Amino acid sequence: MSHLFSSWKLGSLELENRIVIAPMCQYSAVDGNAQDWHLIHMGNLALAGAGLFVIEATAVSPEGRITPDDLGLYSEENEAALKRVIDAVTRYSVSPMVIQLAHAGRKASSQVPWAGGAQILPDQPSGWKAVAPSALPHALEEDAPVALDGAGLAKIKKDFASAARRSAALGFRGIEVHMAHGYLLHQFLSPIANQRSDAYGGGLENRMRFPLEVFNAVKSAVPEGMPVWVRVSGTDWVSGGWDIEDTVALGNALKDQGCAAIHVSSGGVSSKQEIPLSRGYQVSLAARVKKEVGLPTIAVGLITEPAHAEAILEKGDADAVALARGMLYNPRWPWHAAAELGAEINAPHQYWRSQPREYKALFKNHKIGQR
Repeated sequence: MSHLFSSWKLGSLELENRIVIAPMCQYSAVDGNAQDWHLIHMGNLALAGAGLFVIEATAVSPEGRITPDDLGLYSEENEAALKRVIDAVTRYSVSPMVIQLAHAGRKASSQVPWAGGAQILPDQPSGWKAVAPSALPHALEEDAPVALDGAGLAKIKKDFASAARRSAALGFRGIEVHMAHGYLLHQFLSPIANQRSDAYGGGLENRMRFPLEVFNAVKSAVPEGMPVWVRVSGTDWVSGGWDIEDTVALGNALKDQGCAAIHVSSGGVSSKQEIPLSRGYQVSLAARVKKEVGLPTIAVGLITEPAHAEAILEKGDADAVALARGMLYNPRWPWHAAAELGAEINAPHQYWRSQPREYKALFKNHKIGQR
């Protein structure tokens, strides 16, 4: 039997296979509000047959957006707009849908990627002043963020908790807290971005303190049994930065606080990073976390072939594999993987007739007649 198409548990979630659609920002919201694009985009991916679908990073406050066009969940208007999308998509989705909650920190107030992605200065149209652990810009030429004080830290925890409650009300099955890719919670973790001298800076325990407080705020805000987990950067790929040993320590602290899983990515906190891009280049980070922390672990990053995904799981380097860009390029990747690995997969009844004749068993419970 295929490892990729075996069932597994993520907290209380019973998942039919080990394919995860990773969160991918669409930069297509208006004032944080989901649009028709989100209905089309999420509806498409919800039919892919993945075991789990994590929707894009969703900002917990206006200033927590990466760009002015980011999806948000910080107002009643945001909640209503996203409800329209989620209600329609979940009616037909073959995958449980969960949400990633995020705050951009010093990487906020940026142009969308296809406009260059550069920082928008506070005095420019659509720009605002970013906040961060320390008054250190992401790049030397950028405007420095405001270092968060006690009131600012309290507000961010409150914002995460509020967005978590809205997520539960919308019917999401779980929450992934974004602690990766150089955004706010990763900024607190990394000594590259965090040079505070108070209880939230300095040694590893202090740098982990605020991300752990945010995790607890989210977990405490949702119904008991709703799984909450994190996405982390396993390393900064910069000497003297956050590394895999730190990630293992964070993972063990999160495990003690009821974290359901760890989704292991890397990088994003420094323009000096040197990432050794290659096939499955982050899998070894996930393997280390799985071995030394023991939580369900999701591997991601240039995992593009079904046989490769199967080998990762067979070796025990991860419990599941996530795809992002590859799923955009081929939204039916799970179907093709099932065909290649001799497995069955859920698909909408309306699409059953697409099964190629050479595959006698591809879609689960496949029955179709013709008149």
